[in-house]
Parts: sequence; structure tokens; C-alpha cells
Amino acid sequence: MVNFPILTLIMVAPLIGAAIILLLPKDRADAIKVVAAAASFVSMALAFVVFLAYDRTQGGFQFQEKVPWIPEFGISYHLGVDGFAAPQLLLTGIVMFSAVLVSWQVEDRPREFFAFLLLLVAGVFGSFMALDLFLMLIFYELVLFPVYVLIAGWGSKRREYAAMKLTIYLFVGSLVAIIGILALYFQAGNSFNFFDLKDGVAKLPNSVEVQRTWFLPVFVGFGVLASLWPLHNWSPDGYAAAPTAVSMLHGGVLKATGAYCALRFGVQIMPQGASYWMPVVVFFAMAGLIYAALIAFRQTDLKYIIGFSSVSHLGLVLLGIAALNEYGLNGAGLELFAGGVMTGLMFALVGMIYERSHRRDLTELSGLGRVMPLAGVGFVIGALTLMGMPGLPGFPAEVQIFMGLWSASTTPSQMFPGATNGWYAVVAVAGILAVVINAAWTLRVAQRVYFSEPQHPELLSLPGLTPLEKVAIGLMCGVLIVVGVLPNTVMSAIAAGVQTIVQGFATAS
Repeated sequence: MVNFPILTLIMVAPLIGAAIILLLPKDRADAIKVVAAAASFVSMALAFVVFLAYDRTQGGFQFQEKVPWIPEFGISYHLGVDGFAAPQLLLTGIVMFSAVLVSWQVEDRPREFFAFLLLLVAGVFGSFMALDLFLMLIFYELVLFPVYVLIAGWGSKRREYAAMKLTIYLFVGSLVAIIGILALYFQAGNSFNFFDLKDGVAKLPNSVEVQRTWFLPVFVGFGVLASLWPLHNWSPDGYAAAPTAVSMLHGGVLKATGAYCALRFGVQIMPQGASYWMPVVVFFAMAGLIYAALIAFRQTDLKYIIGFSSVSHLGLVLLGIAALNEYGLNGAGLELFAGGVMTGLMFALVGMIYERSHRRDLTELSGLGRVMPLAGVGFVIGALTLMGMPGLPGFPAEVQIFMGLWSASTTPSQMFPGATNGWYAVVAVAGILAVVINAAWTLRVAQRVYFSEPQHPELLSLPGLTPLEKVAIGLMCGVLIVVGVLPNTVMSAIAAGVQTIVQGFATAS
């Protein structure tokens, strides 16, 4: 596979699918959906091959593809994945394929809907694979246009407001990150290559000052997509208005893209800046973790509940990254993967309910376990993952994040010389409180929606799940169960990637 461009094929398959769909007559809805499913399946299968073939013992970036593009500006077509990125490719493939299956009932302009959906996921794949920052920014910005069109064109309540709000927040965030990246580019050797930029920044005579100056713009700029508090405000509205497939990709994959880019192009390129500013990041991540969990508990709209829960979950991921040690990063990587599948599953279940009943309010739903028993099982599996129940992947992920924070509490603080980061231990305890709050709302929703006595008889006459919806639920639940029982299937790859990141911290120190 050394000379086989498998990463390019993963990214290009959705683009080819979108092109074929646009060439089909608009009245060929079944053919359009088959092409979308086939393109997403090809990407998922190839991502699975990359995940299995990644050499855990060698580590580092593998499957690299590099071709000069604009050499006079230090720009190249450079792709590659390490152990941290490979599971995120697989996550994207799983959620995308499931989203296409769940969207099989879309009848309003299916040609345009599935074309934009495939364009969106191509940008996500590219963001996870790009090792040239100019190329990464192209993929990153590519996501914004289809997201806006999909929400504004196929969304529900307040869709135009939510689409515009989301686009403005993400565009401004990416603009701030671009300013930071350009500053590093001009100071560190006029190359957008990840490795050149990382080495160039480290060799600057005033490297520490440069890193401390530009770390926050890059990290926070990408952190907007990861719902970094208090810049998360766009997120729940976007979830609530988006069609089901976009909610799945948005909550399951897009936020992971923001956290990944913040780690890869913020923390890894500027480890000294990360060490200095991490107390600030920890504070914002902790605030988002607890605040969003409390708001989720108080909501009655199912999409807002899961939307705020996703914000809380990303706070947990950012805490793992902020620990800046092996435990925390391992936990963050596994939480990104498990939380992405879990969030995609939850939004899929809400979409199935809404499409049949046109209701999302807890006060109007009850007894659906009798109509959609598999949906009830899927919700319980997703809820237990969110709660960190042993036997599901949320448990090893959260344990490692809290261990990472506890370990980081003994490290010296660069922001406050002479002190340690001892208050990280308090943050770990607060994180456990947020997990308890999330457990409370999941139990409340499960009992009310699926396992209570029917309060509205008309709900009992709703149509059951389609075979394709059952396949999507089974796929996502199966992934959560397998990774929960055998966490090393994913952790072995993540740990190999984290080793390189941690070694970079040690070298910088």
C-alpha cells in the first residue's frame, strides 16, 4: 500500500459520488440515494482499511502522499495520518454512511441534498488528513458552504437564523486561526508544511515568545468549531434546525474536526505556548462541561438536549487535551471517537421520532418503546456510553481524562511561576459532577420517551423503523459495544499517535 493513494481515494469517493448525483435526472431519487450510499460506503471501507493497516509499533504519520503544488509559497498536496487521526477517519465514515441510510426518506430535492452532504464529508476527511496547513484550510473552509445550504434549505425551526449564526461563528473562528497560522508562516521559514512549520517555530530565537503570542488565536480559532465555551452559542441552534443527517455529522464529526485541528496545529506546533496558556483553556473547558450539562438537564426539546450534551462532551475532550500528558490525550482521542458515534446515534434516533410524529418536546412524547423497540435499545446504549458505564467506550475514555488531569495537577505552572497546576484536581472532580448531571438527563429522557405509559394514543400508530434505519442503528450500536468491550481495538492506534505528541512536549520542555 506504499504507493497506493488510499487517503486521496477516501476523500475523492464522496466528490465523485456528488458529481454523479448532479448528473442524474432529478426524478431518479432511488438512483441518487444508491449512489450516495455507495460513495459513503467506499469511503467508510477504505477508512477501515487504513485503521487496520496502520502500524501501531512504528507509530508516526503513515500512508503519506506528497506532491508539490505551489512550491514558491511552500504549498504542497500533502496527506498523512497518525494513530490519532486514523480512528477519526473511521468515525467519519461510520457516521456518514449511517446518515445516508437514515436520510433515505428525504423526498425534497434529494439530488441537491445528497450532493451537498457528500461535499461536506469530503471536506471533513481532508481536514483530518492534510499535513499542509494551506491545504487543510481549504478543506476546513469547504465544510462551511454545504453546512449553511443544508440547514437553510432542509432544516426545521428557525433554519435561516441558525444557518447564518453557525456560518458567522465558524467563519470568524477560522479567520482568527488563519491569522495565527500566517504569522507563524512568515516567521518560521515560509512553508505551510506541518513538519517544516513545527521545526521552524521551535528553532526561532524568540520561539517561546512567538508561541505564547500566537497559540491562543490558533487554538481558540479552531476551538470555536469544537464548541469551546463561551463561543459555543451557535452550536445548539444549529443542531436544532439542521436536518437529521447534518445533525449527525455536525455533532459526531464536525466538532471532532475542530478539536483535532486545535490539537494538531495549535498544541503540536506550539507546545511551549500550550503549556503557558493551558490553565485558561482548562477553565473554559470546565465551564463548558458543567454549564452545558446543566442546560441540557433543563431543556425539553430533544435536539436541544442532545445539542447541549454534545457541547458538554467536547468540554471533556478539551480537558483531556489540556492535560498535555499521555493519559489525557489517550482519553481525549477515545472520547472523540466514542462520543462521535454516540452523538450521531442520538441525533439519528431523534430524527426518526420527529419525522414520524413531528414532535420533539418531552411533554408530548411517551411510550415509544412499544412502537420502536430497537430505537429504545439504541438510546439506552448511547445513554450508557455518555454516562461512562463500564463495558462501553465512554468509561475508559473518561477515566483516562480524569487521570490525566490528576497527573497534570502536580506539574509546575508556566503562567504562575513557583506554583503548580494543583487546581486541575478540582477540575477532575467537577468533571465527574458533569458526568452525573448527564446521567440524570439521559435517564429522564429514556424513561419519558421510551419506557413510560403512552399518554398520547396516536403515537402508538406511528410506523415502525425501516430496514435501513435498523441497519444504521445496529452499525453504530455495534461499534460502541465492540470498542467498549475491547477498547484496545481503538486505543492501540490512539496510543501510538499520542506517543509522538508527548515526545514533542518532552523535547520542547
